[in-house]
Amino acid sequence: MKYSYLILILIITFSCKNDKKMNTKPSIENENRMSFFVGTYTDTKSEGVYTYALSDSGKIKKVGLAAKTENPSFLTKSTDGNYLLAVNELNSVNGMGTVESYKIVGDSLELISKQSSGGAHPCFVATNKNGYVLTANYSSGNLGLLKLNEMGRLSELLDTQNHNKNIENEDKTARAHSAYFIGSNQFISADLGTNQLWFSSVDTENDKIVPNQPPTLQIAGENPGSRHLAFHPKKDWIYVINELNSTVSLIRKNKDEKYEVENSFSTLPKGYTEKSYCADIHISNDGKFLYGSNRGHNSIAIFEINQESGALKAIGYESVKGDWPRNFALSPNNEFLLVANQRSENIVSFKRDKITGLLTFVEEVKVPSPVCILF
Repeated sequence: MKYSYLILILIITFSCKNDKKMNTKPSIENENRMSFFVGTYTDTKSEGVYTYALSDSGKIKKVGLAAKTENPSFLTKSTDGNYLLAVNELNSVNGMGTVESYKIVGDSLELISKQSSGGAHPCFVATNKNGYVLTANYSSGNLGLLKLNEMGRLSELLDTQNHNKNIENEDKTARAHSAYFIGSNQFISADLGTNQLWFSSVDTENDKIVPNQPPTLQIAGENPGSRHLAFHPKKDWIYVINELNSTVSLIRKNKDEKYEVENSFSTLPKGYTEKSYCADIHISNDGKFLYGSNRGHNSIAIFEINQESGALKAIGYESVKGDWPRNFALSPNNEFLLVANQRSENIVSFKRDKITGLLTFVEEVKVPSPVCILF
């Protein structure tokens, strides 16, 4: 009898230990997590900007609606990380798009101010440490200049830069698509309609946009459609992803310290002939790998960067497990790459191999019309 009782105790003890082992698999609730915001189009089920969490195993969980707003298609943060800026692409005030500023409160956003973007259909917003804000207005082909104060409030529109005035071909129309601050108050903007990079500065005494000399650089190709830029973290190299001809152009300084187009590289595998349009571009923080999104081919093109010349070597094309990868982002630790698939309405998480640069699928979550991911 005592022997049977002892066996029963051992069985129960062993079972409990096994249960504990089975339950030790971490969940996103007890793992470390990185929060990120998602900008969307609100023409389906979306209501605005959402907060999600990425676990240290690459799992994604919805936190909730951070701010209810119309068509926040592109997001950025102030340099101190306290405020979020969002452009309302399809909303308008007096025929103009708008830009909003929010205070970041944990996983939520509190609206502070809303101003005109200076043009129609803003699709990009950037800010610098001095508080200047640039909006790229796609349909009107211009940039808007505003300023964010220390309390996160936007000024009224200060100035605009019209890209249409530089077009010689009457059949073309400027399509300002992005703008990036470099240095203190210098910036570069990419225009899909003029196929140019625009080099400019902010006149801080008068709060005006002033063209540099030379003011523009023409991107090679019949109609490349220059969209977004990526800057090498260790070299003075700029990479332009071209939407219409599915290429990435390398921009380097020549012996006269002027930027010029060095070469262009296809984002599509050899033999692919279907329609496809590039969208976003990012470089790993070690400067070794470049990634670009293909809408149509529905992939992330993966390139190795030659550290001597800046040339790109295609090493893979990873399916995005969805349709129309509008925007993607590398996690702050660069261990994961997250893709926002606009048409299939999902965000997909990939584990990134820091040695090879290649991607491995982790999981996907349903998100209504996601178009921007911001950590």
